[in-house]
Amino acid sequence: MLKAFPKDKVTAVLDTLAKQATLWVPAIVAGVSRFAPYSPGREVQLGANTVMSPKEALFPATEKIYEYSAYGIDGEFTPVDPSVGPQILFGLRSCDMQGILCLDDVFLTHGYVDDYYAKKREEATIVTLGCVTPGPDCFCYAMGVNPAEHTASDAQLFDLGDAYGIVARTAKGEALVSALAAAGLLCESDKAPLPIGDFVLKVDAKGITGKLQQMFDHPLWDALSRKCLNCGACAYICPTCHCFDISDKKRNAHCGVKIKCWDTCMYSEYALMAGGHNPRPSKKERVRQRFMHKLRYFPERYGKLQCTGCGRCIAKCPVNLEITDVIQQVREAKIDG
Repeated sequence: MLKAFPKDKVTAVLDTLAKQATLWVPAIVAGVSRFAPYSPGREVQLGANTVMSPKEALFPATEKIYEYSAYGIDGEFTPVDPSVGPQILFGLRSCDMQGILCLDDVFLTHGYVDDYYAKKREEATIVTLGCVTPGPDCFCYAMGVNPAEHTASDAQLFDLGDAYGIVARTAKGEALVSALAAAGLLCESDKAPLPIGDFVLKVDAKGITGKLQQMFDHPLWDALSRKCLNCGACAYICPTCHCFDISDKKRNAHCGVKIKCWDTCMYSEYALMAGGHNPRPSKKERVRQRFMHKLRYFPERYGKLQCTGCGRCIAKCPVNLEITDVIQQVREAKIDG
């Protein structure tokens, strides 16, 4: 038997959780589907994945990191508190939970901890929602992600048809389920989760990292890069892209604030050095870097692919430079010698 709540009680569930913490939900905001803080009356979207990923709840697009002032030889630096208080991320798909695990690798492991990310991650409770109908651009199965559930979340929702089943996996998840039970919103259900529909998009990524280890100078990169616009749309909607820049916002000649903001290796200025040298001077190097990082460098360092198969970049690339096509072309590429 599963603990569950009827779908007509979703609003009551969200109202209850919003009293516990800042509640992020998949919603329509200014015509765009994205994760946003919940408020009564907000149009919540649980039927399909969002256009924008939920990473900004933990890794904001812009974030103050410290304030500074300098008068003569006297300088003062005041760090900004990274805490935003308890947060609940509700309704993430497995691909986005996998994306958060990739961000964990980058910001919390290998001897480096980003305090701004770490504090938000520590304060977050994550509730994933199993998929029933894969979208036309989804291919998470090929990236080793289970669309039905993700074991790394704090609690898992299952679509039972007329209700959502919920299973707690951590102490945070237990506290969330207990809050819903105390509010009288949970019942018992013997229904099985709805089966997952077929994936429209097929791709085989087995062995892709090893193949790319032989292809740094392959002519395929020249061909792939010709149509890329270097617009960066793929990076900004991706759940795992984590490039950022540090910039100043001056209040006057003596004081200001340092801001961390999203950036992307697809921009020509990203790798530009102070002396004017750029190790990625053309689209070829930048396109190669993007796909090499997703499919080779990240697996080499962290043991998992950096693409989660969410399909957002496929849906939004204006020139149809699709990662699934790149994977297929890499698999078919001939290696000299």
